[in-house]
Amino acid sequence: MKQANKQAGFTLIELVMVIVILGILAAVALPKFIDLGDDARTAAVQGAAGALSSAAVINYSASVLRGGTAGSATNGVIPLASNAGATLLAGQNMDTSKFKISTDFNCSTGAANAGATGTVKMSYSGGTTNNTAIATIICTG
Repeated sequence: MKQANKQAGFTLIELVMVIVILGILAAVALPKFIDLGDDARTAAVQGAAGALSSAAVINYSASVLRGGTAGSATNGVIPLASNAGATLLAGQNMDTSKFKISTDFNCSTGAANAGATGTVKMSYSGGTTNNTAIATIICTG
């Protein structure tokens, strides 16, 4: 009886096809993982803008509860003037090396402007132009 010479293993074509499929998967998936840093910076600046908006609401509420007059550090109200966003940003102990006010809002002092709202554009320092967010500021008057 003659025994057949049988070998087990993968052919060269099968190995090449597996390498091609892995290459295609890597080409599709790799850009998704590389772009996560930009998404993280965008989320960080949006969170900071939300915190700044919340700080403005709390600051305005404290001003109204204390008689609606312009505040000072002694009564817990931050008086907002020409650079309202930068003033609130400094008052919240945010990392100003990472978050910058690129377009600020002007609250002129005076009771007539109490409750006036405006927007502040924040950006993430070192990020791209997409790493910006808008915060709403309420003037204390």
